[in-house]
Amino acid sequence: MQLNQSLSVRHSLVVNQQLRQAIVLLQMGNFELQSFIEAQSEENPFVEIDRPTQAPAPAPRSTVRGSDDDWDRIGALADTRGTSLYTFVASQIGTLGLTDAEIELASVFVDALEPSGWLGCGLTDIAQRAGVPLDDATRMLHRLQALEPAGVFARTLAECLRLQAIDQGLLTPLFDAVLGNLKLLADADLSGLARACGSTLADLRPVLRELRRLDPKPGTRFDSEPEPIRPPDLLVSAAPEGGWQVELNRSTLPRVVIRDDEAKRLGDIAEPRRADAGGYIAERLSVARWLARAVDHRNRTVLRIGEEILRRQGDFLTHGPEHLRPMILKEIAEKAGVHESTVSRVTTGILMATPHGTFPLKHFFTAALPSRDDTGGSAGAVRHRIERLIKAEPAGTPLSDDQLVQLMEAEGVSVARRTVAKYRDQLSIPPSSVRRRQAILSGRV
Repeated sequence: MQLNQSLSVRHSLVVNQQLRQAIVLLQMGNFELQSFIEAQSEENPFVEIDRPTQAPAPAPRSTVRGSDDDWDRIGALADTRGTSLYTFVASQIGTLGLTDAEIELASVFVDALEPSGWLGCGLTDIAQRAGVPLDDATRMLHRLQALEPAGVFARTLAECLRLQAIDQGLLTPLFDAVLGNLKLLADADLSGLARACGSTLADLRPVLRELRRLDPKPGTRFDSEPEPIRPPDLLVSAAPEGGWQVELNRSTLPRVVIRDDEAKRLGDIAEPRRADAGGYIAERLSVARWLARAVDHRNRTVLRIGEEILRRQGDFLTHGPEHLRPMILKEIAEKAGVHESTVSRVTTGILMATPHGTFPLKHFFTAALPSRDDTGGSAGAVRHRIERLIKAEPAGTPLSDDQLVQLMEAEGVSVARRTVAKYRDQLSIPPSSVRRRQAILSGRV
């Protein structure tokens, strides 16, 4: 055995706390950034947040969106929501003359009520939660199912529709038989349904017409909590000299203000008293200045990447989603002068408002597909073409995947049948056979 000593020099990157925060800042949208700066201002006496004023921000020219100040008007809208499902049901329960024990049991049912109006758990679970016998829970269920809207507190689709049929006086023996064979109806096997119900197709048709008028989710007609609306971080608009331009959405972008005057005042007070106070003030002031630089760097990086995306997606902005060009992270990183991982982080959390809608930056990065020209050769463009062709198809003769391939070949895009099937699944569009059944059931054929 022999021991040796050697010296070597190497470069390595130490990921300290500030570097980690700088990386996280790149992934934040404007609202997340505001929350982060607010948290920093609570910890650091020399950080102050300059919140954006909700003045009308320059919005993109658009034939799809509304006026320039739509985003600011949203925040000013009054709450016009009506009664919720739970409030409506609870108000009816109060008129049933229930005992205290029955009210407690009914409240367990209400807790299990889903926004659709259905029960979200089984009757046995509800009885166990309430600590009552199953028979008591069953009797309460029957009382609650008599409430409005008809079909509320149902456990299955058939039960929901049956409750509505009873309420409207539609529950004939044939109607009840149809509800017992909904699987055949979902498969559009009308001949099999007629045999199972012991009737003819002519007798079935008026029953099916009445069935289509019923609501499978009666709770959805009531107002629910609104989805949070998040304004975009980047705004695309038509440039005065032609083409397109992108800018930060200043109406939602916070700014870090350094309180140098406060630092000087505290320093003058603390200096004669405690020597270590000066060190604390200097350290907090240094952190505040770093935060201001990090936020500024984040804004410049986001804008630079947005500009590079804009340069490559001019056809998309001018002509629509079917002209989305193939693009990868590496080429944007090279042009923007940043690392590929930086582009990946920025495109994860940033939204861009365009004339064709608001999209995450990730939306613009799609793989290239073979094409006979330089238009429409991206996976995103192909998805939009598939969606357009299917929306325009005749209801009675929907397009098969092979026909979609042929139509796109005629448009200059070479794509395999399995690729069409994959993108159709990503768009949540069923196969042509299922689309035809749906058209039959909806009465469009």
